[in-house]
Parts: sequence; structure tokens; C-alpha cells
Amino acid sequence: MEKALFKVVDVRKQYQMGEVLVPALRDVSLEVREGEFLVVLGPSGSGKSTLLNILGGLDAPTSGRVLFRDESLDQYTEHQRTQYRRHHIGFVFQFYNLMPNLTAEENVEMAAEICTNAMKASEALRLVNLTERSTHFPSQLSGGEQQRVAIARAVAKQPEVLLCDEPTGALDFTTGKIVLQVLDDINAAMGTTVIVITHNAVIGDMAHRVIHMKDGCIHEIKENRERKRAEHLEW
Repeated sequence: MEKALFKVVDVRKQYQMGEVLVPALRDVSLEVREGEFLVVLGPSGSGKSTLLNILGGLDAPTSGRVLFRDESLDQYTEHQRTQYRRHHIGFVFQFYNLMPNLTAEENVEMAAEICTNAMKASEALRLVNLTERSTHFPSQLSGGEQQRVAIARAVAKQPEVLLCDEPTGALDFTTGKIVLQVLDDINAAMGTTVIVITHNAVIGDMAHRVIHMKDGCIHEIKENRERKRAEHLEW
């Protein structure tokens, strides 16, 4: 996990709100290591979602450098960012965004169709322990099962990076731990770099490193020498 997958250098992001410029990120610099499980902690408005969106190619910085394997994401055109998201990044959001008229397997297949190196939908569902629910529609699945389908959809692309925005935010304690265990297993078994943003400090216990953000800045970065598996988290 020593090789840098991302390098972020002096990144700023500002949004125009009428006549006012609102800073979302202020001179953020960090490296994300290949194969690590990274948790970004911070309250609402701390800039963590903005950082995730920039790493995922959903947004571009106002200034600064963002490198992915030494490629300058900050210089990409919109078309290049689309290709980058398609082939390198898997997204998992708080709300599952599943197609209600498609089964679990069909939801995964739909995402896999846009990639050249996708795994079979059945294999992705096996990774998240949902083989027996593959023919069920989202309305027939629990919230945790729907989130695991969303993870399978992201993993089916075999991305190098999973970017997870509050993946347990809509789930209860027990279901949230199951979802975190799935992400942990994927990180361990496939070597996928996993970045989770959350306001829940307990989730940081399972990370290799924890980044604390406040007011658009990185407040603190901690190595986690007592990393826990998800099933051992105490909320």
C-alpha cells in the first residue's frame, strides 16, 4: 500500500452563489495509497463530499493539481472525465439509485454493460452474498440488501477505486455493519482502494488511515495501527 494512487496538491474549490464565492476546499493536499481503506470524517459542510466528487471525476477543482496514476485529472475535458469514471471508479451513495423495474441481477448487468472488463453480474452478487436474491426487484429487498446490490453494481466494473458517500447513512446499526463488512472484504480480497466519507467517527476504526476535515481543510490525518474488522465495531 505504499504506491500513491491519487496525489492531491493545493486543491481549492469555490462555488459561485449569486455574487458571493463560497469556498468548499481550501489548499487541500494528500496522497491516497493504492489498495488502502481510507475514511474521510467531517461534519456537513466540511468539504468531504466535494473532495470525493473531485477524486471521482464528477467535479473539477478551481485550482491545484489532482493526479491519478500521474495523470492530471484537473486537466481532463468532460469527455475524458466520463471515460475515467466509466473505467476506473465505482460509486456507492447513501441512496441506492436502483432501477425499480429491474431485478437485482439486471441492475448489476446494466452497469457492467458499459465496461470492457466487467465481471458477471452473478459473480458480483455472490461477492456481496446476494446470490439467492438475484431475481428480486428493489421493492422486494431490504435497505441493506439494496445497498449491497448498489455495491455489486459498482464492483462489477472491477474498478480500481470504490468511492462511498455515507454508504450506511440510511441504514440501521446491524445492517450498516453488514454493508461495511462487504466493503472491507472487497478491499481485502480484490485489493480495491476504498474511500468512505462519513460523519460517523466509529467507521474510522476500520480504516488504514483516517482524514479529519473541517471548514474545507484537512485538519488531521491519522494512521490506524489498531484497525478493526467491521464486525468488531462498537457504535
